[in-house]
Amino acid sequence: MDRRRTPTKQRKRLRLLLISSSAAFVMAIGVAASVLGYLYVSDLPVIATEQASRILDGQGELLTTLSPGQKQQVHVPLKDMAEDLVHATLATEDRQFYHHPGIDVKGIARAALVNLENMSTRQGASTLTQQLARNLYLSHERTWKRKVKEALYAMQMEMKYTKDEILEMYLNQIYYGHGAYGIEAAGRLYFDKSARDLNLAESAVLAGIPRGPVYYSPFLQMKNAKDRQKTVLNGMVETGYISQEAADKAYHEMLAFRPHTERPDTLVAPYFRDYVRRELTDLGIPEVAVDGGGLLVYTTLDARVQQAAEEAVAKQISAEGELQVALIAIDPRNGYIKAMIGGNNYRLNQYNRVFTDTRQPGSTFKPIVYLAALEEKAITAATHFVSEPTAFPYDDGRQVYRPSNYGSKYHGDIDLRQAIAASDNIYAVHTFMQIGPDKVISLAQRLGINGAMKPLPSLALGTFPVSPFDMAAAYGVFSNEGKRVIPRAILKVTDPTGRILYEAPPVEAEQVVNPAEAYVITNLMESVFEAGGTGNRVSPVIKRPVAGKTGTTDADAWIVGYTPEMSTAVWVGYDRGKNISLTESHKASPIFAEFMEKALHSVPPKIFTVPDDVVNLYIDPDSGQLAKEKCPGKRLETFVQGTEPTEWCGLHRSTKPDAVPEKPIEKGPEKRSWWQHFKRWWTG
Repeated sequence: MDRRRTPTKQRKRLRLLLISSSAAFVMAIGVAASVLGYLYVSDLPVIATEQASRILDGQGELLTTLSPGQKQQVHVPLKDMAEDLVHATLATEDRQFYHHPGIDVKGIARAALVNLENMSTRQGASTLTQQLARNLYLSHERTWKRKVKEALYAMQMEMKYTKDEILEMYLNQIYYGHGAYGIEAAGRLYFDKSARDLNLAESAVLAGIPRGPVYYSPFLQMKNAKDRQKTVLNGMVETGYISQEAADKAYHEMLAFRPHTERPDTLVAPYFRDYVRRELTDLGIPEVAVDGGGLLVYTTLDARVQQAAEEAVAKQISAEGELQVALIAIDPRNGYIKAMIGGNNYRLNQYNRVFTDTRQPGSTFKPIVYLAALEEKAITAATHFVSEPTAFPYDDGRQVYRPSNYGSKYHGDIDLRQAIAASDNIYAVHTFMQIGPDKVISLAQRLGINGAMKPLPSLALGTFPVSPFDMAAAYGVFSNEGKRVIPRAILKVTDPTGRILYEAPPVEAEQVVNPAEAYVITNLMESVFEAGGTGNRVSPVIKRPVAGKTGTTDADAWIVGYTPEMSTAVWVGYDRGKNISLTESHKASPIFAEFMEKALHSVPPKIFTVPDDVVNLYIDPDSGQLAKEKCPGKRLETFVQGTEPTEWCGLHRSTKPDAVPEKPIEKGPEKRSWWQHFKRWWTG
């Protein structure tokens, strides 16, 4: 009896399952048909209007705007566009454009899986039609709601327009950077050509820009633009539009760009403006929203400090000459970028040299060598080396390094303070050889310098590439009692409704250097601006305690320096490796001095904070030992407690020591002789 009932029950269950599945399928078809029918009869939304995004300075005042006041757009029919341009766009943005209904179902599923795994909405699968729908009808926020609307609008557009009409709208609407919307405006902006006249090489450059109009702009990032051009050409080969031979020929073709100029009303801190634009895109804000989304961008720039920088540069560097300049000023306490100048004339050249990491820092790297040696207890301020022509064997004696001083001027037996003030190369290499390259490179990396540093003796003299930005940030650690703070330019971003899109996290300071050692190197670098120092000629301009280091190579002039409130790097040189003259090598220091004094004019002078484990006592510079009463030229010197000399000078005859305690160790700020700082500030 039970055996006969079992097949009957199974058949009933199977029949019920089939009926349920069929009903669900019919219902899904009905829902889909209803949605598609609704999309077909419904009108597309009104095209979204653009609003200029505004960049505010550190005081909340308007600094500059980002489009659409600079918007350039000229509509041209698809038939009047170069075929190579159309093919390059399809190969890059949507290879299945003519075969999908507006959305890529497989791509959406793949992106959804990635987003679910990462609990985000960053992975995209947008077709060309979806990109157009987003630009025309939607904001650029990364939410599931926006993505669903984007897909629905894309399908709706496919119902109402032909593929060629959609492609034509896309190529006339998409953003190509620098205010150019659409391919006609882009062709004229970059190549002074109509869209119909663009060749394969030019088309590949332009087709690669929309994915990142700043990052791939040939005016701003030529290397990135060429790399992107190659990617586009390879895509055209893969899709069968061109041969590999044609791609190679186009890639190596010399591109003739139209000179790029900016309108005068955009030239307020223009290098900083471009940097902020790049930072916004790095934060994930689409560039179309950056330029026309009505954003409010709160930044760290101080307009008064920026003006001081521009005036100081203008006094020394001609805006019409080839000699270039970079200046970056950072508050070391919070990392706020206060001023930025990336060149002598933004109208003629928009390249930002603040971030050029191909220049050798020269002697401005020496304090990092000395600080590494202080950390290892290998030297103190009283350590002596002989400055004379010296051969330094290395590589287990297989090679020899023979550095020389500038102008073959040597200083004999000198200590660390004298070596820093005179920028002595021999002393620096002696120090480097004492501790080895690994300690120096490790410290440089802790300070945020990540250039290609080779473990050779010449590293002591700064023979590796680095940017002014990294040098200013590294010196900021010295000023900030050994604490490193990552520089920042953007504090907050809101949309037109006030909704916060980004807010900078609280400032975090990482202790990367012992405060006492940071203070000792600071105190030693103050000598650069005293008598006999390489910065002495500009010391009358700066009426406050300041520390720093000059640096000169055949092609570069540097000064990096700081007060407790600001760390600044100035670089002067030529773009194409041309050597600087003697006169040109002396332009960086006056820029630095003029800028620092004007920028901090309303800030009371302040001495550097003295840690508790720093001691000051009188030494005899000749012996490096504790000074006696008869020691000529005795000098108050600074040490990390426990590294100070303990023996009395044996070079000069005296019946008793100088007027110092038997244990000449004093702690705390009260021991610091601030009178010299005050006197120099007061007398000017």
